[in-house]
Amino acid sequence: MLVHICCAVDSHFFLQRLAKEYPDEKLTGFFYDPNIHPYSEYQLRLLDVKRSCKKLGVDLIEGEYDYEGWIEAVRGLEKEPEKGARCDFCFDNRLETTAQKAAEIGEKTFTTTLLTSPKKSLEQLNEAGIMMEKKHGVHFEAPDFRKGGGTQEQFAMAREEQIYHQDYCGCIYALTMQREEQNRLADELFSPLSKQVQPESIEDRIALYAMRNQLEDEGIKYKITREKFLNYRLLRGFVKQKGTVLPSYFLPYSLIKRKFIKTRIENKIEDIYFTRHENIRFITLSTFSQLLEKNYQTIQDIIDNPPLFDEEMSARNKIIQNFYALSPIIVLKDIDQSAPYQVYCEAKVYEDTREHLVTLG
Repeated sequence: MLVHICCAVDSHFFLQRLAKEYPDEKLTGFFYDPNIHPYSEYQLRLLDVKRSCKKLGVDLIEGEYDYEGWIEAVRGLEKEPEKGARCDFCFDNRLETTAQKAAEIGEKTFTTTLLTSPKKSLEQLNEAGIMMEKKHGVHFEAPDFRKGGGTQEQFAMAREEQIYHQDYCGCIYALTMQREEQNRLADELFSPLSKQVQPESIEDRIALYAMRNQLEDEGIKYKITREKFLNYRLLRGFVKQKGTVLPSYFLPYSLIKRKFIKTRIENKIEDIYFTRHENIRFITLSTFSQLLEKNYQTIQDIIDNPPLFDEEMSARNKIIQNFYALSPIIVLKDIDQSAPYQVYCEAKVYEDTREHLVTLG
């Protein structure tokens, strides 16, 4: 039986139930999810699915990540709600490809872990599966493992196995609508130009779950813990002087009230320049390099070879010496006190939850 897999939260439970209910079937997983966005989220879910299949002794086939084709196919359905017409197409797309793959490798039956997701319509999935069965001549099996406390068992198993538990379906439209309803920043869609790994970004989670896999391979016991914290994302920032945009670099947790301000440097204490408004601190590139023990020659060097986030936070704390401060710290190549600066800083500080990996014993 070829089993379409959407995520490890669903598949780890579903595959075990399948093995129990269909003991004569050899199960093969098929990860085909071109709807998942961004690609880093796709990589994270695939990482967890590989780990799950390895644990369960299930062979896994990875399908093509045809995201551009998927986006083009759902054009005009962007505003459809969950379980609407866009989901109809998405199910058809993934199940048709699964049925084709099953026929290609000689399997006579296919199914999907989407059947166990409490957010998905069983009716929609059944209709899509039966349609592909008739079209490609491969039987669609649709067991309902949600009933009888199955959903509760599934989530308990995911917690016990410390599986990555995403909180949105996968596509960009479901994500943006869900975040709008929650009044939350869709920070999954943000990556800094420097490609620095930021706290609770998808890249941060990939590193954590990859380390979890490594610890398991080495037989080291661990626990994934969660904690609340104030997260930060810089959406846009620039500095102008005398009508010219200057190369600049904003350190984390830089925030101003009005987004845009015109101000002059009022004081200089050691190597830090203080503005008259918004408690902005300017430092030179050479000062920044000394604080981090780097050798940056231009602002672009920072973009191309960013320091670790924790290194930047260490530098910030040396400059302000107040862990709770949100005053902007901006790096410029040189500081010119002869004319005012215009600073634009659009950023978000928001409550978030971050996972940590703790080794035991």
